[in-house]
Amino acid sequence: VQLQASGGGLVQTGGSLELACAASGLIFSSYTMGWFRQAPGKEREFVADIGWAGIATSYADSMKGRFTISRDNAKNTVYLQMNSLKQEDTAIYYCATDSGPYQSNRLTAPGYWGQGTLVTVSS
Repeated sequence: VQLQASGGGLVQTGGSLELACAASGLIFSSYTMGWFRQAPGKEREFVADIGWAGIATSYADSMKGRFTISRDNAKNTVYLQMNSLKQEDTAIYYCATDSGPYQSNRLTAPGYWGQGTLVTVSS
């Protein structure tokens, strides 16, 4: 399984970015996908996840209303639209997936991780 994240960059406070994660080596439409992030000096934290059918989604409280996770099963890609970005959103963002198909609609224990993409929010 390979997960390739892209779309990170430098953005000003209040701006928007869309991250994408292209997956290969798995039957994408049967895997829950998610995003996590790790800010400098902090532990990795959950951002959002989306079930294999693209119906069930969940978000960390601090991202609700600002971030939207979605997926395109035809393109084997999961997205994270980030709006109203704050300096505290600065982090490396990782996409992740379960260790197997149809595990759960929540990504509580990822089995595979992507390499991460850096998001920097400036003042």
